[in-house]
Amino acid sequence: MQKNVLILDFGSQYTQLIARRVRELNIYCEIHPFNKLPEDLSAFKAVVLSGSPFSCRNPEAPQPDLSQIKGKIPLLGVCFGAQFMAHNFGGEVVGSNTREFGRANLSFIKDKEPLFKGILEQSQVWMSHSDSIESLPDHFIRMASTSDVLNAAYRIEGEDTYGIQFHPEVYHSKDGAQLLENFLVHIAQVPQTWTPSAFVDMTVADLKEKIGDDKVILGLSGGVDSTVAATLLHKAIGKNLHCIFVNNGLLRKNEFDSVLDQYKHMGLNVKGVDATDLFLDALHGVSDPEQKRKKIGNSFIEVFDDEASNVKDATFLAQGTIYPDVIESISVNGPSATIKSHHNVGGLPDFMKLKIVEPLRMLFKDEVRRVGAEMGIDSKLLGRHPFPGPGLAIRILGEITKEKVSILQEVDAIFIDALREWNLYDKVWQAGAILLPVNSVGVMGDERTYEKVVALRAVESTDGMTADWVDLPYNFLQKVSNQIINRVKGVNRVVYDISSKPPATIEWE
Repeated sequence: MQKNVLILDFGSQYTQLIARRVRELNIYCEIHPFNKLPEDLSAFKAVVLSGSPFSCRNPEAPQPDLSQIKGKIPLLGVCFGAQFMAHNFGGEVVGSNTREFGRANLSFIKDKEPLFKGILEQSQVWMSHSDSIESLPDHFIRMASTSDVLNAAYRIEGEDTYGIQFHPEVYHSKDGAQLLENFLVHIAQVPQTWTPSAFVDMTVADLKEKIGDDKVILGLSGGVDSTVAATLLHKAIGKNLHCIFVNNGLLRKNEFDSVLDQYKHMGLNVKGVDATDLFLDALHGVSDPEQKRKKIGNSFIEVFDDEASNVKDATFLAQGTIYPDVIESISVNGPSATIKSHHNVGGLPDFMKLKIVEPLRMLFKDEVRRVGAEMGIDSKLLGRHPFPGPGLAIRILGEITKEKVSILQEVDAIFIDALREWNLYDKVWQAGAILLPVNSVGVMGDERTYEKVVALRAVESTDGMTADWVDLPYNFLQKVSNQIINRVKGVNRVVYDISSKPPATIEWE
């Protein structure tokens, strides 16, 4: 793997966005925890220090060892990273009277600074901090200010070391991408060789070396991630890839048959396994979201363990795990907060004698789609909305029953079909319906009803790390609501979710 840029994670909610912006420049990067530096730093051409929820003045704040980086490798400190260097090399960092959060504009930019090439004064930046750099150490040169922050950016004389108080990785920093390009491409001279074509060639070669003549079992879901993973593996090991598509009873309406059909013409060796009863039995009486995920994960393992025994000499279990799954499950290899666990992250139990292979583990969703397009996968399949691994189990709040699954499948089908009919499907990143654990009073004909409430959810996003709700047309929502209530027995009320991520997650559980 190309080790071009090292991002040291101090627990910032934006660390992953730094990686996304770097990747958009066709530059490979890796995120590592601040206290677990790679052994060979010489492989990296630039280092970025992330923000952090800590104050650098806190005795318990992260204390990275920069002795092998500062002054030796081009270095950019972002927010906490900038404050840490100023604080630890002789400057003064103080608590702000008010928390500086949100939009600001650069009121001063020092002339002829390579980091700010092509960026003009009044450029909008995004602040998110409660400390400010009051004074800079000797040999630190101020490069930019805002009306509220004197030392908004600095460089160290005689070094390719820079610090910025704002966050160039968020979209609200209008010239953030330009600043990162200035630092990485023009100052650090990092090659822009991280392309879908390069990833395919590199990954196929790595898979061939890792797997050899061994056999691999892969769980297909019909979604983008598992399909791209399967195609990569098929290019690497051909007939030694054995794909299994499991009906867990929690798929969308008619999805088991339609997914099997779509793989017929892709040359993949796919076996369908209907394990509906196994999964629904395991979920009986379970309401807690994390317990649902664990039950589903254990059931998948049980199914794959049985199927592995039918594939002689199977050695590996392949999964379509992508970077956001890893981020949300294991805190981005660092001190960030865990949001939720994923059933396909975290390894296998000892009794299952398979090793894991995850060819997409370091890719974001949009990167997965670009890799799929590079390999010629059908655009309709690549454009399919993400669907959670636990399926409808985490869209049915509370206990799972066969009746509830059937209700939600019908509601979901009406919603998704309508998005396609109205040419809205491709304008939405992910959509689905949620069955709420409440009943509401209604009137149908002359009779009082007391039936289920469903929520519709449609979001726009790039990578699933952040998302905003889609402003669907009122007449569309009106028609879909009427169709659901008229066609799906047991539902008498439809609501639309207008929450963004953060603070809400895309799924409700």
